Amino acid sequence: MRPGVVAVLLSASLLALGAAPADGPGPRPLPARMADTGGGTQLITAVAPAAGWTGGRVTWWARVGGGRWVEAGSAPARFGAGGLADGTTREQGTLTTPTGLYDLPYAFGIAPAPRGTRYRYRPVREESWWCQDNASRSYNRWTEPRPADCRATEAEHLITYSAQYAHALVVGFNYHRPVRGRGAGIFLHVDGRGATAGCVSVPAEAMRRILRWAEPEARPHLAIGTSGGATAITRY
Repeated sequence: MRPGVVAVLLSASLLALGAAPADGPGPRPLPARMADTGGGTQLITAVAPAAGWTGGRVTWWARVGGGRWVEAGSAPARFGAGGLADGTTREQGTLTTPTGLYDLPYAFGIAPAPRGTRYRYRPVREESWWCQDNASRSYNRWTEPRPADCRATEAEHLITYSAQYAHALVVGFNYHRPVRGRGAGIFLHVDGRGATAGCVSVPAEAMRRILRWAEPEARPHLAIGTSGGATAITRY
């Protein structure tokens, strides 16, 4: 819910989400027009409107024989109340969703994993917290229980978000090499009926479908961008 970022990607290339193809008889699938898709055979794209947090779309794709990308599902999406921000320069507390291409380390939820889920799924318990305290050694990490150096006012008590965290995927923004002040706790989660604090949200049934579809060996990634815009992606 609160801002957070971490990337595992291309060096200084462009991720164009929603831009028209340069040539060819007709539009190609969005993943085929991207500079990088993470190297796997599954991809989730989260395309936001040029301005605002609503009216976007999340689509999940599979790469089939011959390298062709096919759409596996799609759903309406919401983004941060502050709109989108470049994932490499985003600041914590801005309520913005970080653009970029990110891995998805694991799934979690207050509700049991949907039947058929193969992704690593961590159950939320009463003592489950996500630390967002810049001064803590547990910054941008799940903790059980909350450590003494992570203030409760700077952490999310996961079980209290009964709707949003019924099911979720951790987004690898600022996760693998956390930069203090960049943000913490960015997820793909269930829609809470409004703007997020930096996450991407989809309806509950869409979230369940994504979890049943995702395959760890397919190395799915999440690409976040605007319709008709381009975002510089830097590996760090």
